[in-house]
Amino acid sequence: MHNLAILSRDSALYNRLLEDAHLPDLKLILVDNKVTEDFDYSQVHILFGDPDLTSQVVSQCTELKWLQSTWAGNAALFALDKTNYQLTGVKNVFQQAMQEYVFAYLLYFSRNLTGFNQAQKNKTWAAPTYQSLAGKTLGIMGVGNIGKAVAKMAKQFSMKTRGYTRTSRDCEYIDQYYTYNDEQGFATGLDYLVCLLPQSNPTTGLIDSTFLSYLPKQCVLINAGRGSTVVDSALINALQNDRLQAAVLDVFEKEPLPEEHPYWQLNNTYVTQHTAAESLPEDIFPLFSDNYLRYMAGSALQHVLDFKQGY
Repeated sequence: MHNLAILSRDSALYNRLLEDAHLPDLKLILVDNKVTEDFDYSQVHILFGDPDLTSQVVSQCTELKWLQSTWAGNAALFALDKTNYQLTGVKNVFQQAMQEYVFAYLLYFSRNLTGFNQAQKNKTWAAPTYQSLAGKTLGIMGVGNIGKAVAKMAKQFSMKTRGYTRTSRDCEYIDQYYTYNDEQGFATGLDYLVCLLPQSNPTTGLIDSTFLSYLPKQCVLINAGRGSTVVDSALINALQNDRLQAAVLDVFEKEPLPEEHPYWQLNNTYVTQHTAAESLPEDIFPLFSDNYLRYMAGSALQHVLDFKQGY
């Protein structure tokens, strides 16, 4: 019998999904949406939950064998010294949501929806200027499963695509690949930039003043990867001085974004409260269920994360 603890803001829904699944040889010993001090975590064999919550107790889980994360981002767990367990992540569930998010904003800017809305308010028949996405160049930083899905959608709009990646070069929808140390070649001439990079040492602070100087003035930056990738002061400076058309920001170094942060006030910044591709229990639970059956059978788990790489 394996002792399972669920620690997630969606713990009640995960509990219902678990009851319906009837997984064998599994004893549920904790279901909670917050960390409590009066629970003996040393009896936990399997932990299933949100990284920011599980990271607070994982050091107390002395018998922990496997932790299934409910989020794509696991920086809180990677920051800990404890690594003597298997950590599995969330993959292959966010592609459509990210396609919708990215292209909602690409179309917003290319079709100049703000201009048309203002023309309507002014009762002006003369149409504002607008452009097509066809022929425009989209740069995608991070060409994993989500990046590949964005690139595929870009081709539906006849866009040119560039991929910035460390290893993966197998996406048929990327016209040209660039790697670390070739940021200038990648960024020069982009009309739109989408950052989907994971948090790691090489990606931290990657989009700095130097990187931003390579981008054309008309470029729109969308960051739906990790807040740590962007140097806030550099991006704020670029936006304030109109060296960038706009920034769409879904992730931040500190969340929730503090009320006094300049991003809230900038007219050319769009804050989306970490909603680009949310972890929905009905999408995440099947990953846990499948991995548990693999765990029972002694098979390799899916989506095992590397503590050294940080993703």
